[in-house]
Amino acid sequence: MAGKVSLLRSRDMSDALCKFPAARSVGADWVFFSYDSPMSKHARRLTEILAQKHFPEDDSVIFDKALKSLQLEMLRIQQGIWHGRQRAIVVFEGFDASGKGSAIRRLVARLDPRGIRVHGIGPPDEIERTRHYLDRFWSKLPAPGMIAVFDRSWYGRVLVERVEKLTPESRWKEAYQEINEFEGMLKRDGIDIIKIFLAVHPGEQLRRFEERLRNPSKHWKLREEDLRAHRQWKKYVGASDDLLSRTETKNCPWNLVPADSKPYTHQKVLEVVTEGFRHHAKWLERAKESRRTAELRRDLNELRKIQRK
Repeated sequence: MAGKVSLLRSRDMSDALCKFPAARSVGADWVFFSYDSPMSKHARRLTEILAQKHFPEDDSVIFDKALKSLQLEMLRIQQGIWHGRQRAIVVFEGFDASGKGSAIRRLVARLDPRGIRVHGIGPPDEIERTRHYLDRFWSKLPAPGMIAVFDRSWYGRVLVERVEKLTPESRWKEAYQEINEFEGMLKRDGIDIIKIFLAVHPGEQLRRFEERLRNPSKHWKLREEDLRAHRQWKKYVGASDDLLSRTETKNCPWNLVPADSKPYTHQKVLEVVTEGFRHHAKWLERAKESRRTAELRRDLNELRKIQRK
């Protein structure tokens, strides 16, 4: 099965093609890597991206214009999901301080709050630890017409629980297949899933930690656990590489986004989500031709005639 990962913008294509023979361009703005096996070359793709000294950035003026357009498209998609009684999930994973929260805020900024739920996933509580680790996510799955956004997710089993040795090795090794089966079951039940992993360089992560420490309003974002995780950077990168390779499936691929520049990250996240859910945006064309719309238009015309009298 071939895997895909969006890496760099077109201005970086020549460097990418020189370093990675498997790279090929698609469209005008992305480079993808195609692999014959997600368990071989594919497995080191996060390591390869972090080896790049500089991640792409966007001009703030151009970014603002593109962001507004993408947010309106996202609103149209949400309305399609709502009217069609469909269900959708967006999963965010990535390093600490990689910008998951700010990317989610841009994603949902113009959406109707009645049709979306954002779930911030922390450590399981005492009762949840006595149950299967996937149990606590069932109640957070979207109802018909809803979008569920996960700020971290069931992948904690093979990331923090693996690195911090909170789960026996035999159990987290089993989790890859369990997660694939879980997501496959959701897909077969009609739920659309988009998975996004945000990658930052270790130096940029430290810079953001320092910014949080300087700003009293952001102190709550910096925890001792974050600093301890940074000391185990290589272990987390290795665990992330395994996650990306072993849970990459045809129906639930990963979208790996360079995240050193927040404007770039916000735009690319919206591009990934709107592209993945674009089929839901066609509801407006169908609504114009529906019998219900014609009946409502007829009734409205009758009310206008009555008002004129």
